Amino acid sequence: MTDHMIDSTLSELERYYDTVPRVGGARAEDFGPLTLFVQEGAGWPYYARPALGGPAATAADVRRVLARQRELKVPEAFEWVAENSPSLRAAVEAAGLYVHAHPLMVLDTAAVRLPAHPEIRLLGADDPLLTAAVTVPALAFAAPGTALGEAGPAELAAAMAEPSAEEGRARVSGMLASGRTGMAAAVRDGLVLCSGQYNPVGDVAEVVAVGTLPSARRQGLALGVTGALVADALTRGARTVFLSAGDEDVARVYARAGFRRVATALIAEPPAQPGA
Repeated sequence: MTDHMIDSTLSELERYYDTVPRVGGARAEDFGPLTLFVQEGAGWPYYARPALGGPAATAADVRRVLARQRELKVPEAFEWVAENSPSLRAAVEAAGLYVHAHPLMVLDTAAVRLPAHPEIRLLGADDPLLTAAVTVPALAFAAPGTALGEAGPAELAAAMAEPSAEEGRARVSGMLASGRTGMAAAVRDGLVLCSGQYNPVGDVAEVVAVGTLPSARRQGLALGVTGALVADALTRGARTVFLSAGDEDVARVYARAGFRRVATALIAEPPAQPGA
């Protein structure tokens, strides 16, 4: 990508980040340079981020939002693109938050597409495997990275028995039915080993929550799921497909699916407490 193309893409992603919480059922609270998105009812708990076209935020602005998040008992979280809001990191750190950095990657539409994986299929709103597909990423993110882990079918069955699993299934089922998300899963002998989603807004789609059951890693399943999500998003009219990688190792996996790093996504939250 040329510098001009990257700048144009980052502006497009900035509009996406501002829009997706609104269509996802969140209300927007105005804090001048910052916007706090608050989920109303069941659904994903959102974050605060820079207001579109707003001035640079100060540590005092960040503290005002933090006080409101504590009042509402919602996550004390901020998300933004480093290149779009370069001064925000210093402000959130001055307010006492810890910042995580993640490679922000955009699909190179000229890249060769991955061949379809025989164990991967798209899921619909009424798919009997939907509960498992929604639960697998939670187990994956509890043991981050790409190395083999311990969590397997037994842990998946136990997690699916939790009330939160049914709540997640119902939420994603509604999103699938309304077209607000697409989902793919790797299925072997009736067991979901990997799954992921993409969320389209207009002609932009973000690939999210791609996770492999830790005991099933190192088989190319996440790559195959990502390829299926990309293919479906493009079929449904997406022009720009992007994602945030968990770390540099994960970014190298996504590079094999045709994604190229264009910027850095930043997430700020309170530092972990000792013993937590």
